[in-house]
Amino acid sequence: MITMVKGAPLVIKLLEGTQGIGVVLAETNQAAESVIQAFMGMKANIMVQEYIKEARGADIRCFVIGDKVVASMKRQAADGEFRSNLHRGGTASVIRITPEERSTAIRAAKAMGLRVAGVDLLRSNHGPVIMEVNSSPGLQGIENATGKDIAGMIIEHIERNAMPARKAPPKPKG
Repeated sequence: MITMVKGAPLVIKLLEGTQGIGVVLAETNQAAESVIQAFMGMKANIMVQEYIKEARGADIRCFVIGDKVVASMKRQAADGEFRSNLHRGGTASVIRITPEERSTAIRAAKAMGLRVAGVDLLRSNHGPVIMEVNSSPGLQGIENATGKDIAGMIIEHIERNAMPARKAPPKPKG
């Protein structure tokens, strides 16, 4: 796993973690091996990711509904922290995403079979990198940052796409 992400530094995540809990930055291969062994010894499901230094503790949350990014925000980690989660002291602000970032977020949600998703991207030297596709993203942070009613947009999407079209009752003959 360490070799697959080109070695340390790298990020190790518990798959069951939320809000940045269970996310570790391993700065050396030896530290990575120790953390992986510890998590595996606890029979935890983990994922190993390349550390994108040039992101400088920032990520982009794209909120996808259907085949559209309806909102996006930049999350910036607190000083001395690499995790940009708002629950870890990060801040959120509105951001304009590039067409490539928009396309990447939509394709990521579709690849996971999701009609509603929070897609977290990092800006890397080689283009947008998907960090996570969240099937149950929180709404509070993105609604506060963007001023958009994301919950209302989700409800509208469900009403448009999940409800069968109503047919008029048959006209009586005669």
